[in-house]
Amino acid sequence: MAERERRWSNPRRRAQKYAEDRKAKVHTKGPKTGQPLTDFESGIRSGYLQCQSDHAGNYKYKKVLNEGGTKEQAIAAAKVIGKKQ
Repeated sequence: MAERERRWSNPRRRAQKYAEDRKAKVHTKGPKTGQPLTDFESGIRSGYLQCQSDHAGNYKYKKVLNEGGTKEQAIAAAKVIGKKQ
């Protein structure tokens, strides 16, 4: 039996592909290309995208606190989407 490789991609790229799938409402990559997304698959993609957003916000929150900012400043920075700070 041949060794299997773990399927992995940069989380940013995976999130981008998931967003494309959700907008098109069909699979855009892989063996199911062109087939419609089920409610379950759409939910999985939504959850993954939300998780990435949560991680980014948590990172920004902790970064501001470690730099000596106040809790209010950290909350404001965590809510900003993108690199605007």
